[in-house]
Amino acid sequence: MPVQSEINPNELQRALDEPFELTRPQIDFYRENGYIKLKQVLAPEVLEHYRGIIHERVAEFSRDALPMERRTTYGKAFLQVMNLWTQSPGVREFVFGKRLARIAAELMEVSGVRIYHDQALYKEAGGGITPWHADQYYWPLDSDKTTTVWVPLQDTPLSMGPLAFCEKSHRFQAGRDLEISDESEMTLKQVLNCFSMEEGTFALGDVSFHSGWTFHRAGPNTTDRPREVMTIIYADENIRLIAPKNKNHILDMEQWAPGLNVGDVLASPINPIIYSSKSEPASDRETS
Repeated sequence: MPVQSEINPNELQRALDEPFELTRPQIDFYRENGYIKLKQVLAPEVLEHYRGIIHERVAEFSRDALPMERRTTYGKAFLQVMNLWTQSPGVREFVFGKRLARIAAELMEVSGVRIYHDQALYKEAGGGITPWHADQYYWPLDSDKTTTVWVPLQDTPLSMGPLAFCEKSHRFQAGRDLEISDESEMTLKQVLNCFSMEEGTFALGDVSFHSGWTFHRAGPNTTDRPREVMTIIYADENIRLIAPKNKNHILDMEQWAPGLNVGDVLASPINPIIYSSKSEPASDRETS
């Protein structure tokens, strides 16, 4: 079981909040390809600390998971636990860090971001593939200014099933009506052939960001240990809810935008703004 490292709380907070200097070519790469992988965004000792906290909560909420042989393809892909920040002060510290949120805002070229929800994705030893899909199929949001940060909590070789991206597929319309399934894997494997796929390892500290409409997948975990990943979905701070177009939109509105109506800004109590340049001192904005 992971053990929390002893790090000064002030150092932890500084590591989670201090800006990461993106370059213009990196922002252009994200705009062109719909994803980016960034090296050493978070210190390994910081991730080891929060890995212990996240692991405990995932274990607690996954006690009743079905045996692997009784699960669907989706169920075999990973254990999925959402909005852990509402259940754990330690996870809240991590999810509310401004460093990752600011990167998200700068990549999307928006003034700020609010959280849609977080989710821990643990691909167990022997876990299957994560089929091709685009996340925004599930989200009743009125723009494509959404992004997910994928944060591995250990070195992630190809044998563990790291995330793979179909480059430039955020511009592709075919397949946007498919939920994650065997069908999405088979169909998108064919229609996405015209794009190149990026599939590579992640060192501890590396993270990726991908747009809501970027198609992605992951291979199986053929190792004897779980692939532990924490993700956070960010949306433009001004994004609004749209009328549901599928059953998943209805479920998402009820679960992740409680009390809001179609046309409202996504500003429920569980969708706080994590980073906004509007709230920064002028001196910080001028030097960033």
